[in-house]
Amino acid sequence: MKISLTQLETLKSALLYLRMAQLRALCLQLQIPDRGLKLALIARILSYLTTGEIPKPQPIPAISKAKSGVIYPLAPETLILSGSYKNDLKTRLFMQKLVGPHFHFTAHGIDWLKARWQNGQPPTYQEFADYWQQIYLEHQKQKPVPKAEWAYINYVQALLAENPNLTKTEVTQRWLQKQAEQVLLVEQIIKML
Repeated sequence: MKISLTQLETLKSALLYLRMAQLRALCLQLQIPDRGLKLALIARILSYLTTGEIPKPQPIPAISKAKSGVIYPLAPETLILSGSYKNDLKTRLFMQKLVGPHFHFTAHGIDWLKARWQNGQPPTYQEFADYWQQIYLEHQKQKPVPKAEWAYINYVQALLAENPNLTKTEVTQRWLQKQAEQVLLVEQIIKML
């Protein structure tokens, strides 16, 4: 049976509610690779169900990878390479020197780095600092929208906007109920296929 556009959109939305263990289990059930980040697993599941094919992950080009045994100093002109960049105290303190005390590690920053690595254009620490500061200033004007894969945050924000007096326990109960509904929905769609 072929998946309809409506089923595909419903499935895509519902998969965002699954925990990583549930996504991996679904991959194993479909007999497709179960390794990768949440969005990669979801894309793999959707691709397999719509085309029967498993997309191959694009490797990071060699120009964007750190070389084994090479020391990459924390300096404004040093390239940030995959395998050398660390989300640690030393790097955070260095970035605070470039950006200011308000620097902190963000998902948007990591996504930007990964995109640059994937495109074969690793940035310098100074370029990253400039990007981070620009995004920080934009977010001061308008609060960023949480990423789609952050289903919990998106759900809770929408729930509290409609029901600001809910207790933490009530929010948790509603989240667990919503997540269980989405898991059941995924199972139903997969079973139909």
